[in-house]
Amino acid sequence: MPTPILHKESLIPGKTSKMLLHAPHIAQKARPGHFIMLRTHAKGERIPLTIADADPEKGTVTIVYLVMGKSTASLEALGNGDEILDVCGPLGHPTHIEKKGAVVCVGGGTGIAAMHHIAKGHYHAGNRVIGVIGARSKDLLLFEKELSSFAHELLISTDDGSYGHKGLVTELLHDRLEKDSQIFEVVAVGPVPMMAAVADTTRPFGVRTTVSLNPVMVDGIGMCGACRVTVGGKTKFACVDGPEFDGHEVDFTELRRRLSAYREQEKLSSELYERARP
Repeated sequence: MPTPILHKESLIPGKTSKMLLHAPHIAQKARPGHFIMLRTHAKGERIPLTIADADPEKGTVTIVYLVMGKSTASLEALGNGDEILDVCGPLGHPTHIEKKGAVVCVGGGTGIAAMHHIAKGHYHAGNRVIGVIGARSKDLLLFEKELSSFAHELLISTDDGSYGHKGLVTELLHDRLEKDSQIFEVVAVGPVPMMAAVADTTRPFGVRTTVSLNPVMVDGIGMCGACRVTVGGKTKFACVDGPEFDGHEVDFTELRRRLSAYREQEKLSSELYERARP
């Protein structure tokens, strides 16, 4: 059944948007860490998007996406009142959340939105939430207001120093880990290089580190094997075994290589799509 778009908001013009979907069947079961698969039209590609928020009472699900290829450009062409042909979910395993103390939730890029749902889950469980978010510059920063509404602390970094700490999120994380021995877990959601750097930062401290892997998924139910990753020396499928894994166990070198395997084909697909647009 097609899923209506109740509201669309441009977060970064031409690059990142947020959509509020009317999906009561998903909203009722969605938990932090879950993702959905969607397809905009009958011949469209299935793409995975982590749920940024869900309201079971209103029956709504929030997604945030970066326009980076043909399929997300097709999604971006839709607006208020339009419908998405297929939305399947919630999929994957939810985040393991229990009341244990202080947790640091690190987000970068559109991963900040996905991290938001996880951080909110920890907050409602009674944990002290320390948010760490970063972007290249202030105008590319997402979900600061949303996170500020419940996070006990929110640390911000920008590469160019236009807002908050000038530098990387890992610098803020390292400083916090040195000062606070009560942190029981670090959760990271964002670009693969950022999550790898977070895992390298926490390893010397022996702090449990959870990363959310969003490699290319085709079916989202474990049948195709496209999203295989190596975790602890074993092959896992991000869609059915994850999407969250122990960051200290993930083979990030292999993951980076696999994610770039079809870069040229993806570029060509985007160019052909743009040429064909009216």
